[in-house]
Amino acid sequence: MANVLLGHGKRLREPSVIPGFGLTLGFAVLALGLVVLIPLAALVLKAASIGPAGFIAVATDPRVLASLRLSFGAALIAACVNAVFGLLVAWVLVRYDFPGKRILDAAVDLPFALPTAVAGIALAAIYAPNGPLGAVAALFGLKIAFTPLGVVLALIFIGLPFVVRTVQPVLEETERDIEEASALLGASRLRTVFTVILPHVYPALLTGFALAFARAVGEYGSVIFIAGNIPMVSEIAPLLIVIKLEEFDYTGATVIATIMLAISFVLLLVINALQGWQRRRFGNV
Repeated sequence: MANVLLGHGKRLREPSVIPGFGLTLGFAVLALGLVVLIPLAALVLKAASIGPAGFIAVATDPRVLASLRLSFGAALIAACVNAVFGLLVAWVLVRYDFPGKRILDAAVDLPFALPTAVAGIALAAIYAPNGPLGAVAALFGLKIAFTPLGVVLALIFIGLPFVVRTVQPVLEETERDIEEASALLGASRLRTVFTVILPHVYPALLTGFALAFARAVGEYGSVIFIAGNIPMVSEIAPLLIVIKLEEFDYTGATVIATIMLAISFVLLLVINALQGWQRRRFGNV
């Protein structure tokens, strides 16, 4: 029992392995403040030093708006693609045995271990107009490298493992009996997927989506080599921040970073709210 009921109507909490709530909360807040909150607060204060008029001027600059639109739009598209294909990859790894399964399972983690610059160079070499896949795409009038499409492709590459590794443990814990029971009750495979499997894995899938999206928004190394970095076309917001820093425009760089921080925080807050609603609806913990 988590609590022991005393004779006077009070509850005595059993001793915990970790020290008491006050001490652990203090250390948690201290660590969070030093690592996350204080740097972010300094970022916001630096951006605010330019004043409201200057902040709005930087935020509404067409080049800044174009870079933000590309970064968040490409990240959203890549996260949606990863949510679909990441679920399929996790399903194959959990439910089927086949030759080379362990190799495929290990290959999923390569984007974690591979330096992002190396990934960007490899993608650019493959999908460039004179590359093996880029040349084939050019035959159909499709240009991948040095376009927004190349940006999306790079973000899909770096975001896929987040979805696979988040969904995979949930699928491993899912009993096949519920699928068999659904089939015995006459449900089609498609209905079983949408009414039995997806509600169970949806919170984990949404978590993987959020992680892939958050990683994609701030991705830099794997994108700049394949994007072409053309202003107003294929220039991402992190690259524009680096350009501002190289021009010693530190305030402008912090304004762009603050805008990205605010948008990312709101989107992740919405995703977390959806997760909580989904857990309450389907009783998942």
